[in-house]
Amino acid sequence: MILQETFTLSNGVEVPKLGLGTWMIDDDKVAESVKTAIKLGYRHIDTAQAYGNERGVGEGLRDCGVAREELFLQTKLDAGIKDYEGAKAAIQGSLDLLGVDYIDLMIIHSPTPWENFGGEDRFFEGNLAAWTALEEFYKAGKIRAIGVSNHEKADLDNLIDNGTVAPMVNQVLAHVTNTPFELIDYCQSKNILVEAYSPMGHGELMKNTEVQAMADTYGVSLPQLAIRYCLQMGLLPLPKTATPAHMESNAAVDFEISAEDMDALKAMEKIKDYGDASMFPVYAGV
Repeated sequence: MILQETFTLSNGVEVPKLGLGTWMIDDDKVAESVKTAIKLGYRHIDTAQAYGNERGVGEGLRDCGVAREELFLQTKLDAGIKDYEGAKAAIQGSLDLLGVDYIDLMIIHSPTPWENFGGEDRFFEGNLAAWTALEEFYKAGKIRAIGVSNHEKADLDNLIDNGTVAPMVNQVLAHVTNTPFELIDYCQSKNILVEAYSPMGHGELMKNTEVQAMADTYGVSLPQLAIRYCLQMGLLPLPKTATPAHMESNAAVDFEISAEDMDALKAMEKIKDYGDASMFPVYAGV
C-alpha cells in the first residue's frame, strides 16, 4: 500500500509518499476531510497559511483518533512574508492556529510575493531572511524539516549557498503534460525531495484523451495513472480532494507503468491553458 510507504528526507525524517492536499477546502469543512482521509489510511496532510484553513486542519488532526507522532503535517509560510521578524511571527502563528507543538514540514510558499510571481526580482534577501526564521524554528525542534515551494534553481542556490540548512523539499507544479524535468533533476542531485502539487493539472489533465486511453490499458482511472506517474518520477504527489471515494481511489496505485509508457507520458505535448485556474499565478503563462 502506497499509504504505508515513505521517502526519507536529507535529515533522516520520513515522509509518507502520498499526501492529501487541502487547497480550496473551507476551514469549516476541512476537519472532516482530514479525519476521513486519516481513517482511510492517509498520514500526510498538506495545508498553507494562504489556504485559510490551518485551524480546521489542526482540529481534524486532533480529533482523528491517531497519535500525533504517526501523522505528517506540512504547511507553508505566506508568499508575501520576506522579512525575518514577520516570518518568525507567522511561523508561530501557524503553530498556534494549528494547535500543535510542532510542524513536520514548513516551506516558503513562493520565492516571490504572488503579485510578483515569475518576475525578474527573485527577492533573494527577503527569502534568506524568511529562511533564517525557518532555520531557527527547525533548530529549536518546533519544525522537523524545512523546505520551499515554486523555487527555481537560482532561488534554491540562494538558500543553499547562504543559509545554514539546505532545503529538504521543493513543492512544484508537476504532472503529465507539464513536468519540469531539469528542475527535478537538479533538486534530486542536491538531495531535495520534489513534491508534486496538482498532479491532475488542476483538472485539465482529465480532458486529455491520450492519457485516458493509456489509463484504460492499465485498467485504472486517469487520476490513478497521473499519481503513479509522479511516484515513478520519484516525486511525492499531493492530490487535493474532499471526496472520500476519490481519496480512496487516489491511494489505489499499486501498479507499475512500463518504461515505454513512462517515456510516452514524459513526451506528451505540454498543456497550454489551465482554463479558469489561469487566474492563479502558478497556472498563468504556461
